[in-house]
Amino acid sequence: MREILPFILCLLAGLSTLIGGLFIYIKGNKNNIIKCSLAFASGVMLSVSIFDLLKESIIMFRNFPKKEVFLLITLFVIIGLIIPFFIDKTLPKKINQNGKLYKLGIFVIIAIIIHNLPEGMITYITSETNIKLGISITIAIAMHNIPEGISIAMPIYYATKNKKKALKLTFLSGMSEPLGALLAFIFLKNIINNNIMGALFAIIAGIMSYISIIELLPAALKYKEKKKTIICFLIGILFMYVNHMLS
Repeated sequence: MREILPFILCLLAGLSTLIGGLFIYIKGNKNNIIKCSLAFASGVMLSVSIFDLLKESIIMFRNFPKKEVFLLITLFVIIGLIIPFFIDKTLPKKINQNGKLYKLGIFVIIAIIIHNLPEGMITYITSETNIKLGISITIAIAMHNIPEGISIAMPIYYATKNKKKALKLTFLSGMSEPLGALLAFIFLKNIINNNIMGALFAIIAGIMSYISIIELLPAALKYKEKKKTIICFLIGILFMYVNHMLS
């Protein structure tokens, strides 16, 4: 049972993404829902990048001199910024509004899967050595996976008008959390180290920052009432900041 429990915790953390997907059942003005969900998701992603990923990356590189830590994190963040830039270049440019929303949803899915894999590894490794700490980490991850589910399901649903597809993709992205645990169990348990995790965290911070600032927020600002968009963006940042402080 003790060996299975870390996997159960990772599975629960991943399934919490699906809770965010249920927000597609909220009824209201389509443009307002899209605008607010995109802006909120942008704030969430930027907040996770700054308050969680970069902070964890600094901690992982703590054995390096401060100047080297800054250079390493800057390098890996730049790599993270370049990855979605090149993905964006490979996607078609002449697409309608629904196509743009779908592209945003796919971008977010890619970012969250890449984000969840090391998250699942950390949850598994931590839970195996300290189950109480593992439970605390699972709760914290579940709290920020819910808005991540919103950021996937909303653009996919409004692009395709297909609730099943939106929920399916949200579910699949969440399952990257237990997949990370499985990879840690099979391959990485004995070779993963702080330097590798520090690099991964910084790269993921770059990817998520790009999607937040270059993709999600500009898409939300194209709709009317930009003040509401900025408010939703700030709420997303504040939500994750408070969640981070409480966890």
